Amino acid sequence: MADRPRRSAPARPRRPSRGSRRRPSRSALALRWVGALVLVAIAIGYVHPLRSYFEARAEVKQRSGEVERVEQANAKLQRQLDRTGTNEFVEREARRLGLVRPGERLFIVTGVDEWRQEQGRKEAPIP
Repeated sequence: MADRPRRSAPARPRRPSRGSRRRPSRSALALRWVGALVLVAIAIGYVHPLRSYFEARAEVKQRSGEVERVEQANAKLQRQLDRTGTNEFVEREARRLGLVRPGERLFIVTGVDEWRQEQGRKEAPIP
């Protein structure tokens, strides 16, 4: 091969050093600021709905606990209502009020509470 003249590589443009970089134009800076402000406005717009959502969620949790307590109380009252229709309940309540059946005698015993307390002291182990 014949001697050919060598080509030199194309010259690369020099990168400016950090200190000498050009600043973006005013319109580019303004566009950046407008974009940042739009993002901030969108974020602020989400604050109220999110707060309302979390408050509503907490209230639902509280109310569901309240509903559960009311349902338990309702079940207890229903059991009591079911018992009130029985003859045993009627007789027990009548005796609690001091009523007796025909031919029975009513005896009133006093001092039962004191006797129970005294028995409790006697059965307690001595340290």
